[in-house]
Amino acid sequence: APTHRAADEQAARKAALAAYAGYLAASRKASGRGDPHHPELSRFLADPLLTRVRLTIRKAKEHGAMRTGTLVSDPTVTSVSLDSSPPTVEIQDCLDATGYRLVYARDKRVVPGTGGTRHLATATATRYPDGRWLISAGAAHEDQPC
Repeated sequence: APTHRAADEQAARKAALAAYAGYLAASRKASGRGDPHHPELSRFLADPLLTRVRLTIRKAKEHGAMRTGTLVSDPTVTSVSLDSSPPTVEIQDCLDATGYRLVYARDKRVVPGTGGTRHLATATATRYPDGRWLISAGAAHEDQPC
């Protein structure tokens, strides 16, 4: 039984990190296109984070802005809770957003006051009844450099 438990936890870690990587990639694509309904978002995110990401992308688009550049991620799993209902995995990341900019879509000028930093980010992956692991919560802690 202990070996089976360890294997389940390892599988949960792997699935959660894959969902997190998918979330970051889908968010970059959707933000770069100004598309709050990009289909990949719902493949990797769940509410309440899905709605928050969509609103952020929509607001940027309404102001004529979009994201461009590269976001560098180095996530680690900080806890696995398979006995919770629903099961969750907590992720911590050091996001390097120094090359990821909010720019005006018209001329690609950087939006003032939106310079990227290296900062702590946290996320929660949740296993849904259909077996999928989705990122349901996340926060950028820009006041905490890493």
